[in-house]
Amino acid sequence: MSTPKITIGLDVGERFVELCVVDVDGAVLERGRLPTRLAALEVRFACLPRSRVVLETGKHSPWVSRALESWGHEVIVANARRVYLISRSLGKSDQADAETLARLGRVDSKLLRPVTHRGAQTQADLALLRAREALVRSRTLQINHTRHVVGSFGGALPKCSAESFPRKASEAIPAELAGALKPLLEMIEALTQKIRVLEREIERVSQERYPETTRLRQVPGVGPITALAYVLVLEDPRRYRTARSVGAYLGLVPKRRGSGESDPQLRITKSGDRMLRCLLVQAAHYILGPFGPESDLRQYGLAICARGGANAKKRAVVAVARKLSVLLYALWTSGSPYEPLRRGARAA
Repeated sequence: MSTPKITIGLDVGERFVELCVVDVDGAVLERGRLPTRLAALEVRFACLPRSRVVLETGKHSPWVSRALESWGHEVIVANARRVYLISRSLGKSDQADAETLARLGRVDSKLLRPVTHRGAQTQADLALLRAREALVRSRTLQINHTRHVVGSFGGALPKCSAESFPRKASEAIPAELAGALKPLLEMIEALTQKIRVLEREIERVSQERYPETTRLRQVPGVGPITALAYVLVLEDPRRYRTARSVGAYLGLVPKRRGSGESDPQLRITKSGDRMLRCLLVQAAHYILGPFGPESDLRQYGLAICARGGANAKKRAVVAVARKLSVLLYALWTSGSPYEPLRRGARAA
């Protein structure tokens, strides 16, 4: 396939798309503005000869990139967090950003640290998990508010699960707070019902479209939500060179700022998908907790805890979460059954 003769930089905003067109020599051929609507983009790009189009990651970049590819263009989606010529520019504007993207895409697309967006179906299924997460956060916020209000009146609500909170809390709320907190309890109950509906839908989607999640759920602490999130976020395991690169992709590896003989120990990068990272950390807490069954993962984490030192438990949890991400990748790609004590079996 021939190399496009022009490169187009797009700065996609909520209302408008700024565009800048440069030729092979870097001369600006055109500047313009379009509404951020599919119909407007189709009129401009559907009949245009094959071009290289560069845009940044953002809210609209998935559907815009899919549309441009369907019209035959070479699309490069730049990692917005890694394009420092834009994020740290002292003369930042939408028009200048579009020109910078076009010039970087013309010279070397690797400078943009390009990303690959998920397919439309994967994005839609991932929205189920995002919706559940939003409902759980909202329920937690209202439970914490209820406990705080009762505590400010000298009372205390019993420890219980979120599902049983409305029933048990209603019996312990002071009479003078009943009018203020009863609507909250009703809302918490309604949110719990909505969460259950989404969880049943997540289970159905996992079984019908993603049977590989069954393999991942062999690991204790990895339930249907974590397994489906893992498969949807990674989407295609062939994109990752090795299993270890998954931990870096999910932000579970330490930052590096080595210089000379100095190489300080830093926190993890926290890049990648926050929801999946949190789910893996929750699974790691279960593996290291009192109910976690004996396994290589558990022994690995407990060995880190035994070293002692500041934040030993936190480091162990993060290390187990990173190790878990590698293990799930291996189970997914190999199709082999999970062996909880594989290291011990090898030694024997």
